[in-house]
Amino acid sequence: MTDDDPYLWLEDISGDAALAWVAERNAETADAVAGDTGFEMLKKRLREVLDASDRIPYPVRWGEHLYNFWRDAEHVRGVWRRTTLERYRADEPEWELLLDLDALAEAEGEKWVWDGAEVRRPDYGRALVHLSRDGGDAAVVREFDLGAREFVEDGFRLPEAKSRIGWAGADAVLVGTDHGPGSLTDSGYPRTVRRWRRGTPLADAETVFEAEPGDVSAWGSRDTTPGYEREFVGRSLDFFRGEVHLLRPDGTLVRIDVPEDADIDVHRQYLLVTLKSPWLDRPTGSLLAFGFEDFLAGDRTHQVLFVPDPRTALAGHLWTRDHLVLETMRDVSTRLEVLTPTAEGPWERRPLTGVPELSAVSVFGTDPDVSDEYFLDVSGFLQPSTLHLGRIGAGSEVLKRAPERFDTSGLTVAQHFATSRDGTRVPYFVIGADRTGTGPGPTLLYGYGGFEVSLTPYYGAVTGRAWLERGGTHVIANIRGGGEYGPDWHQAALRAERPRAFEDFAAVAEDLVARGITTPAMLGAKGGSNGGLLMGAMLTRHPELFGAIVAEVPLLDMTRFHKLLAGASWIAEYGDPDDEADRPHLLDLSPYHGLAADRPYPPVLLMTSTRDDRVHPGHARKTAARLRELGHPVLFHENTGGGHAGAGDNEQAAHNSALVHTYLWQRLTGDAVTASPSAVPATPSGTGS
Repeated sequence: MTDDDPYLWLEDISGDAALAWVAERNAETADAVAGDTGFEMLKKRLREVLDASDRIPYPVRWGEHLYNFWRDAEHVRGVWRRTTLERYRADEPEWELLLDLDALAEAEGEKWVWDGAEVRRPDYGRALVHLSRDGGDAAVVREFDLGAREFVEDGFRLPEAKSRIGWAGADAVLVGTDHGPGSLTDSGYPRTVRRWRRGTPLADAETVFEAEPGDVSAWGSRDTTPGYEREFVGRSLDFFRGEVHLLRPDGTLVRIDVPEDADIDVHRQYLLVTLKSPWLDRPTGSLLAFGFEDFLAGDRTHQVLFVPDPRTALAGHLWTRDHLVLETMRDVSTRLEVLTPTAEGPWERRPLTGVPELSAVSVFGTDPDVSDEYFLDVSGFLQPSTLHLGRIGAGSEVLKRAPERFDTSGLTVAQHFATSRDGTRVPYFVIGADRTGTGPGPTLLYGYGGFEVSLTPYYGAVTGRAWLERGGTHVIANIRGGGEYGPDWHQAALRAERPRAFEDFAAVAEDLVARGITTPAMLGAKGGSNGGLLMGAMLTRHPELFGAIVAEVPLLDMTRFHKLLAGASWIAEYGDPDDEADRPHLLDLSPYHGLAADRPYPPVLLMTSTRDDRVHPGHARKTAARLRELGHPVLFHENTGGGHAGAGDNEQAAHNSALVHTYLWQRLTGDAVTASPSAVPATPSGTGS
């Protein structure tokens, strides 16, 4: 490809010609894949998983209530509801219905998709509800009265935009939104933070902070902790660097003077700083604790709460009232500790709970203003979730257990390490039947490798039913670019070093063949978003390693990504196509520009969404058109809704998953798909929860 791109017309998202082309491609894919004899049965079984009434209703704690958003067969768009902890303990909790999105969508003639809510502290009487039109990132915001269970007619309301809004008292909000020309950054996010007071026009809201047009975004928030009420504003300089300021009541700003790439967390009298580069003689990946007011006064005395080693990284932390829960990963296996501040000297620490190897553990739902309670969710690749309620220092109780969703008979989980081209050890998980003595079989390799996102163990009911139950092997590669070994693991594959992530993924593919788990003809690869770029790289750089590839909502044109939707915000990850120093490596990375007529490629399925307002559907459209022009096997499917998630409801999600797994099974085995009946007792099925 050259700068003269013949397929630019496919970037016209809603253009008649582009949508006609999409309709033709969708019909081809429906004939080739959805017409398979087992497709509808598989889709039905996946829909059962997603709609199951007995999956765990994960709560969000606001005051004395536990809130939950729920979708099932009866509530296609979903309901927002709440209950108390005592009622939640019941096998079938009694819920108070707050908002029915199906009824709202019908009344207003809009395909509303839930995009979250923020309940006002400390009275918990109102909420700011975010609603997306058909799944896009842009959303409308409406104030909601939780007592009356209705929208506030003359309350805070924002039209559709990629807004940032949060409570700043009972009658004010801090808001960043689209106010017209000049109010957004080049990335399409808010450039200003304004204090909007109840009963006044949004246009009259006072500007309290302003970012630069070349920044990614500006934001503001209020800390409502009793005795520590304060406000913060900041700007994201790029995806990984930013500035944070304390906003004094008189409007003056006090910079929190940490490195631009550090993350901060302020809780009561403490300032926690997570390092992404060395600082104060502490290494990258460390977690430091300061006294907040002392830090503002210039004192850099601190406690070191965590220091990484070559195999262990910080995965996150969460405050309760008086303790800090620290989550770390050692070779992608989670460990939890409780840290307790002391008046002097090192903080006390002890394990929170015993965590099984190769499992997924998450702590959530704390209320740092009130108590030391927490929710703990434990699951594994073959282990459905168990939800615990605990109190630090007082043990825990089991609240909910999810039933099995697929037959795990004969399945095992193993972790292996591949050796990448430069000698780096790359971990990966293998889930499936032991292939010793049976020979290689169809295998699906998944990866992401970007933005410091870690791929950790999880119970995947959809993958279990669609792939594992019928004899497939599922593999997850923890390649560089992710966060599995901390910031250094991510930074090793930034910008011009992106090929390190590609080499890691290829090394895992080769190791799977060397171990006899699969063959190139039976090995499929799947990834989405940044993982779609990874799939494009496998197609153009290592086509001989795979029998089929699926790229979902992919990023593929690396010379124009910064001009399309939110793409400018990713320049820190990949480089700037307008910078002469970066353009050569971006052209080399770009799968769209690396396609050639004289190379044999495995068949590829490209999937996107018309409503994806994050990664432009033009990436997938143009690449499909180019592959067709060159005579290579390609199928294309574009959902008209769903946003970057690719699906706005469970019906769309089940359809997309059935397409992916049917396509891969067809290509990797040469057989039509026959959905196996579940060996699990015939109860309603749900997701991995």
